[in-house]
Amino acid sequence: MATTNAAAASKENFAQLLQESYGTSDGLEGSVVKGRVISIENDIAVIDVGLKSEGRIPLREFSERGRAAEIKAGDEVEVFLERMENAQGEAVLSREKARREEAWAELEKSFKANKRVQGVLFGRVKGGFTVDLSGAVAFLPGSQVDVRPVRDVSHLMGTDQWFQILKMDRRRGNIVVSRRAVLEETRAEARQELIANLTEGQVLEGVVKNITDYGAFVDLGGIDGLLHVTDMAWRRVNHPTEVVAIGDTVKVQVIRINPETQRISLGMKQLAADPWQGVEAKYPVSAKFKGRVTNVTDYGAFVELEPGVEGLVHVSEMSWTKQNVHPGKIVSTSQEIEVMVLDVDPNRRRVSLGTKQCTPNPWAEFAEKSQAGTVIKGAVKSITEFGLFIGLDNGVDGMVHLSDLSWDKPGEQVINAYKKGDVVEAKVLDTDVEKERISLGIKQLAANPQAGMVKYKKGDTVTCTVSAVHAGGIDVAFREGLTSYIRKQDLARDRSEQRAERFAVGDKVDAKVISIDPDARKIGLSVKALEISDEREAMAQYGSSDSGASLGDILGAALNKAKGDAPKSKGEEKPNKAAKKKSKDGESEADTK
Repeated sequence: MATTNAAAASKENFAQLLQESYGTSDGLEGSVVKGRVISIENDIAVIDVGLKSEGRIPLREFSERGRAAEIKAGDEVEVFLERMENAQGEAVLSREKARREEAWAELEKSFKANKRVQGVLFGRVKGGFTVDLSGAVAFLPGSQVDVRPVRDVSHLMGTDQWFQILKMDRRRGNIVVSRRAVLEETRAEARQELIANLTEGQVLEGVVKNITDYGAFVDLGGIDGLLHVTDMAWRRVNHPTEVVAIGDTVKVQVIRINPETQRISLGMKQLAADPWQGVEAKYPVSAKFKGRVTNVTDYGAFVELEPGVEGLVHVSEMSWTKQNVHPGKIVSTSQEIEVMVLDVDPNRRRVSLGTKQCTPNPWAEFAEKSQAGTVIKGAVKSITEFGLFIGLDNGVDGMVHLSDLSWDKPGEQVINAYKKGDVVEAKVLDTDVEKERISLGIKQLAANPQAGMVKYKKGDTVTCTVSAVHAGGIDVAFREGLTSYIRKQDLARDRSEQRAERFAVGDKVDAKVISIDPDARKIGLSVKALEISDEREAMAQYGSSDSGASLGDILGAALNKAKGDAPKSKGEEKPNKAAKKKSKDGESEADTK
């Protein structure tokens, strides 16, 4: 038994002596140890860390990301001991892991103290970039690279940059950093100092840093100012690249400073003379000039009279005849055209121009050549609900209104007989040059059958001839060829006499004009109105029935006077219609007397 214990103790002592001969113990594995570079063999550094055998580490682990390794024989370095020995009996060492352990310890201190850290941007990954923070690899999101979106970061690769640690998790090995936070903080400090020394109107030199659709950002030496596209030049600038390019050194003037938002507005055109000064004298109204079309829109075209001074030719001022055409079909960009100045507003910096005024007015030419009453010929260009449009010389159109198509038929009915392209004759009724309107008439080519109606007025008594008898009234004709229709209720005062069958074709009828409609060319007649009028007149001249005279006597006297036959005696009076009227007892008034 004693022999066995002695043997075991001997084995333990041997293991201890063996470990001591290696110069280390198992407790060193997984920790950072110091070593010395023995030699450099090709791309391998041989490191002695005081163990039984040396370790080998690739030179790339001694280089920072994006840089060559700076190490030579004799240098002391710290390495991470992963294992005492591998299958070849060499110590397994790692400089990269040693740097990582050192870096994590320092980074945790900086993160807690909210300090900036320095690193090298060395790779691109999905959503951002990788950064070497003295051995620890951090993630830099794309949105955190700069204060503004940066498309090309090649100028940042492999260079020392300062970063702010946003988040870190040692257990997972995650570190998220931001370069933007550092820039914003630095810029805020520089901006405060620079803005304090800036004044509106100050002229500075700066470098164009970035260009957008609406302008360019100019670096004024630590702070950016916006040079808006409208402040680049007095002339029209469609895009900032027409004036500046990234990297250009430009001279600008400070236009506005907003202390609250710390925004600086810059201008370049303010350093040049304003071409709008004295524009009214340079471009008087009605004067003609040559200009270049700079832009075409739906409502007109802009024409440059000189650099910085543009005028608008509204679509209505482009052509005398092409009123419903897009401006792009009349003029084109960069085309040189002649224009006339119509109006100048220097306060609003607006000049109204016209191109049609530089050509003869076809409406004035037509008015001079074809005066009212002239018969013209043209093709029907269009048919609308209110008339025909006839194509005339020089591209102008004339209109025949529905009411001017026929004397005796409704225009809505007559217009159906026309179709587009028909060549028709018409008479010029009126030409309004200012409103660009030509009124034509087709019915005026023939005599007006109702022209005789102008001799009549409301209240006149007329004699007509019955031309037709209907159940509801009668048609009558005037000597002048006019016609009218007398309704049944207007044929007599007494209801019993309001019968159309009392009349026959050819009978003469006296009636009173009760209405005249020149537009419809209609004359309204009434026998009833004439009877009532005659009775009132008779009553006014010959007294009333209260005086003892009968209504028959009064009317008879009025009729006899009208005929020029004064009665010789009461017995010799000729009975009239009124006298033959039956009294209540069945006898006529004449018999009663």
